[in-house]
Parts: sequence; C-alpha cells; structure tokens
Amino acid sequence: MEAISVLRDLARAQLDGALIDSSHAQYDQLRRVNNALVDRQPAAIVRAMSTSDVQKVVRVAAEHGVLLAVRCGGHSFPGLSTCDRGIVLDLSLMNTVTVDPEARRADVSGGALLGDVDAAGLRYGLVTPAGVVSHTGVGGLTLGGGMGWLSRRFGLTIDNLIGVDIVTADGRLVRATAEEEPDLFWAVRGGGGNFGVVTTFRFRMHPLGPALIRRWVYPATDATAVLRRYRETLFDAPRELTTMFILMQGELRVSALWSGSTHGAPAAVDRFGRLGEGTPVTNGEMSFLDLQRISDERLAWGRRYYSKGGFLRNIDDQAISAISESMAAVPIPEAEVYCLQLGGAVSDIEESATPYSGRAGGHYWIAECAWDNPADDLAAISWGRSTANRLATVSLKANYVNEQSDTGIAESAYGEAKYKRLARLKWQYDPTNLFRLNQNIEPRRQ
Repeated sequence: MEAISVLRDLARAQLDGALIDSSHAQYDQLRRVNNALVDRQPAAIVRAMSTSDVQKVVRVAAEHGVLLAVRCGGHSFPGLSTCDRGIVLDLSLMNTVTVDPEARRADVSGGALLGDVDAAGLRYGLVTPAGVVSHTGVGGLTLGGGMGWLSRRFGLTIDNLIGVDIVTADGRLVRATAEEEPDLFWAVRGGGGNFGVVTTFRFRMHPLGPALIRRWVYPATDATAVLRRYRETLFDAPRELTTMFILMQGELRVSALWSGSTHGAPAAVDRFGRLGEGTPVTNGEMSFLDLQRISDERLAWGRRYYSKGGFLRNIDDQAISAISESMAAVPIPEAEVYCLQLGGAVSDIEESATPYSGRAGGHYWIAECAWDNPADDLAAISWGRSTANRLATVSLKANYVNEQSDTGIAESAYGEAKYKRLARLKWQYDPTNLFRLNQNIEPRRQ
C-alpha cells in the first residue's frame, strides 16, 4: 500500500520529468546502475527535469518516510544510488554545463558527467580538476572530494567549488557559498550526499595549457625494483607533473602527465620510462580528453566491481611490499592496485577547511576488481577486501568516501572532530536522516 500511495502522490505532483514504475517498458533499463553486483527494485524512478521536480520528490519522500536514492552517474560502488521499494531520483537529464570563459567559471547541473564538464571547458582551453573516468557523475564525485590528474596543480574538485544550489530535506532550495550558509558549504565539500540534492554546482576553472602525456608498461616481476626507482624519481616533483601506476596481473603500468607549460616537460616525464625494462604504450600525441577517457571501457556499465581505497604518505618499502605481494593470488585477470600521486595544491589547504581528510596523503590507492562472471563474485570481493585491509595497515588513518564498496566508514573517513561537526549539521539540515543512502552521517543534536 505504501508504494501505491507514494506513486499516487508523485503523479499528483505534476512533475516536469517522467515518473517510471515497474509497469513501464523502460523500468528494467532505468533501474540499473553501473555496478552489476547491485540489482534493486525501486517503487518509483523519477527522471527529474527541473529543480522543482527535485523539490517535489524530496517532499513526497519525506512525507512518506520512504527510502530516497539520488542518482547522478550511478557509479556508487555499494549501490547507494538505488534502493528497494523506495524512490530513485534520477538527475541524469539535468546535465547542462555553462562555461563563462571570461570569468573562468562553470555552472554545472546536478546530473552532468565529468566528460560533459571536460568537453565544455576545453572548448575554451579551461579545466577544473576532477576524476579519471568520464562517465562518472559530477555530483557524487564532488560531494566526496574529487581528485584526479590535475589535483596536484589545482587542488581537489571541492577546492574549486565556489557554491551550490541544494535542495534540503524540507524541500527548500538553498544557495550555499563561503558567504551564504557557510556551514552548509563546508559540509558539502567532502560530506557526501548527506545534506541534500545539489541541483547546480559552480566551479572555478583554469587554463590547462600544453599537456604532455606518456605511458609505459613494465613486467610485474620487476615491480619492487621499478617502484623503488619510481619513488626516487618523484623527489622534488613540480606541480605541473602528476604520475600514476597500476599493478595488475603480469604488468606494471606507469603514466605521467605534465601540463601548463612545455619548459622542462620532456625531461621530467621521460624519466618514468627509464625505471627498468619498460615498453612505451603511448601511440603518438595523446590529448587530455583522451587521457580522461582511457579507463571508460574497462570500467563500463554492466560489469561487476569491488573497490576500496586509502591514502599513503609516501611509497615506502612497506607499501611496495604490500602492493607487490597482493598480486601473488589474484583470482581474476582484472584485479589491480591503482595509485595516484597527490600532494602539491591538495596539501596547501588547511585540514580543517573541508570535511575531506586525506590532505596529508602523498598518494591515493585503490584495490579494485572488475569482472563479468557472477561465479567470480566471492573470490573477487575477497581479494579486494583482503588486499585493501593489508594496505590499510601501512596507510594514513584518513579515508575517502567515494571509493568504498563497503559502507559504514563515515567516522573513519572524517575523524572524531570533523564527524561531530558534520553530525550536528546533519541534525540542523536533515534531522530525520532522509538522505541516508550514502556513507551515512547520523544526525546528532550535540
């Protein structure tokens, strides 16, 4: 009966977008998310077309006390962008990106993807730092922090967030900036989707300048020696340079990006091709857009995923051992440890300035599996979890809410002081915990 009354009230709300229930021809297609491990049956899917739609859906969900999942790109590893018997608020049709090249600013609707922002900005040679898979939703990535190839140079995605328009649990549309609702603005810069539905993000943008991209493959058997040389080569790396490596079955991939100028670029980048017996894999000149899309196919919709990440202060011998030895018993071909270089502008921001708590990390790692056969589920998840647990023993205590297949990590992600502040703000803006399908922060009055 509850599902019937929810559908009735959504139908009466005169939505601009479509209301989809289980009888609709597209229901099975539209209920699916990126991770095929997640298979849930919402009572209703609303394909929002306007801020008014978002407000109406939030009010109906609050009135009925039903689960409300908010979907942008649908990339939540544990499936927090869908639910059983509740409402999925699908923002994917609200995907406008408007760039002001003179002000170097972008207004991005809540359902846009990273690729939309990259393409719109690069028409003017402008970028804002974000993630590394172009079909990721801007909303989920930004609210958790956001990191990628340009973070050493320009900071995290949240460090370039100027303001948001957000629908809170009471259905109000609130503008949050450093001057207006500053506590709420603090909370959304790393606090995840706990505080409402962002309908518009406003970002600062930067000139990208020339970009030099190179990639190499080394034998996995040489990983320990290569990673030690990699660590030495990073000494005093300028902010124009960002590197990344992936250790997988049989090979170690190393990539380097230099952006912003050409002075010193070839010498700085090409050193990473001399860490051992490496083979270049970059075919000709790769554009920054190409780099942003390079993982799209491997991390395509409809595959099965497990992921868990953390921060390393540096690539010390303990970390190298943990990473290298993780490959001894990989159960599937596409099991890997990915490691992105951070530092630089990320570390310029005071730790207390945002809920995001990984600023002391020189590198961010992910233990990740991608597979297609359900028969591999148990082995793949077990490997991902055990590898992540081992790496956690040599990592910083901070965590990152966006790259976790396991839930219930909010307190460890933020630390005691930040979590208490977030919990008080949660009480202020969402006392009934309507927005609980996330790495949840429970509301606390004190």
